[in-house]
Amino acid sequence: MAKAEISWKRITAEGNKLQVYAQLVGGEWRFYARERRFDTWQPVTNPPLEDWLELLDAVRRLINRRRYQPQDEQHLRRRIRERFPEADV
Repeated sequence: MAKAEISWKRITAEGNKLQVYAQLVGGEWRFYARERRFDTWQPVTNPPLEDWLELLDAVRRLINRRRYQPQDEQHLRRRIRERFPEADV
């Protein structure tokens, strides 16, 4: 995985485990997911709010390690508010 990738695991509504990662490309976040380790990563066109919030949490933690800048968090919060106006971010 590249340096700009952040990954996590979550459980779908059906109860399946899902591996997800987000990659920062040209100032935009791209999401990918797979069910098993050796499956191919599939692009996620409309990631759910749960994935955006997980990404925001990871970016906040990486700001302390100086991998991201505080303006990266602000930009990500703005993107979440654009996509999910009802979300409390």
